[in-house]
Amino acid sequence: MSGWAELLYPPSCLACAQVLPTRALFCETCDTALERLPPACCRTCAEPGAFPALTCPRCHLHPPPFSRVWAPFIHEGPVARAIHRYKYEDHPELAAPLATLLADEARAFLARAPALIVALPLHARRFRERRYDQTQLLAGALARATGRRAPVGLLTRARETQRQVGLDEGDRARNVAGAFLASGLAAGQPLLLLDDVLTTGATARAAASALLAVGAGPVEVLTLARACATR
Repeated sequence: MSGWAELLYPPSCLACAQVLPTRALFCETCDTALERLPPACCRTCAEPGAFPALTCPRCHLHPPPFSRVWAPFIHEGPVARAIHRYKYEDHPELAAPLATLLADEARAFLARAPALIVALPLHARRFRERRYDQTQLLAGALARATGRRAPVGLLTRARETQRQVGLDEGDRARNVAGAFLASGLAAGQPLLLLDDVLTTGATARAAASALLAVGAGPVEVLTLARACATR
């Protein structure tokens, strides 16, 4: 961003929208308040905590169809506010800076992750309401930032689901069971499944199961933030 573009759209904080004197992703206050995923977490689903054999009870009792999850941040504070602005406050332009943030913070994970990105898709009706698919936009921006590909159509929502926010773990799983269809074009492909936030992992499990059912895999999962799920 330079010249007239910078005058029209000056750099601003992703979380609080404060105009910044120089190009940056967060203002100093928000940057200081960022909460990164702690080193002590489940090696499979990234649930924060110190677990026996590095495996949380959920993954121990019900091994997920994906091989690993990683997120750079805890879903709190500035990152949670930035994601909310992006998803629910009509700010599709935040896809590029959020992808820059994710590419930088997830550099070590991405070094060993699949090259093909699959975004968790919106249902068609919700897409019409929102007018953009925030995860597909993020996937495209991340692909450009990391030299990957993020084709559209490898995964679709077969039916509309209610929002997962406010549902308990069992209801979350039932809500998304059978909600995704994968294209046969994904067969034989290792895939990086992308979403904005992971909580219990129910949505990622359902999506990964659909991809594995057509012969894709292994499936790894990357999100901007990891919420602390209630077990």
